[in-house]
Amino acid sequence: MKKAFIFDLDGVIVDTAKYHFLAWQKIAQSLNINFTHEDNELLKGVSRVRSLDIILGLGNVEASQEDKDKWLIQKNEDYLSYLVDMDESEILPGVFKILKLLKDKNQGIALGSASKNARPILEKTGIISYFDVIVDGNDVTNAKPDPEVFLKAAQLLNIDPKNSIVFEDSVAGIQAANIAEMVSVGIGEETILHEADFIFKDFTLIDENFIESLITK
Repeated sequence: MKKAFIFDLDGVIVDTAKYHFLAWQKIAQSLNINFTHEDNELLKGVSRVRSLDIILGLGNVEASQEDKDKWLIQKNEDYLSYLVDMDESEILPGVFKILKLLKDKNQGIALGSASKNARPILEKTGIISYFDVIVDGNDVTNAKPDPEVFLKAAQLLNIDPKNSIVFEDSVAGIQAANIAEMVSVGIGEETILHEADFIFKDFTLIDENFIESLITK
């Protein structure tokens, strides 16, 4: 049976989370807000607009919409500057092996990400051809844990949500997959992603037998 395998981007396929952190930290420092790696966990799977609101909340900073718009543009420009030199070395360990396996088994492969820069990142890392469908922040209006991004990906693949598997590294993403009644596979720490159906530290621990079990389940 053909299933839909839907991947988040940041922290799942590539580690661009570090670049998001640096860009947000620069904004926070300009506003005299102390923004730590721990604070950055609050932004996982969250839209850019909501992320800014969270950071402003950390510093009890109120701002006009004009200022917010300016900071959002600045953040994205800083983030994009870090991506200029991205290449295949940025793909997280084990990911390419799983994408190739799924392609060889003729499974549906989709990206479901809040990032508005998903396409250029996939192009720079040389794996965009593995994806049958790309749904990113330009295509949806509701952020995770709303399941819109995953439901749209399944729809575009013409595969029932109940025959879909989501790989996610964020709590909001796992919750979105669960709400959509999809199989959720957490990539990261079990203590954080305990709501997932399956949890792996990274893709190097996922083997062909596990993928085959998802296909035939």
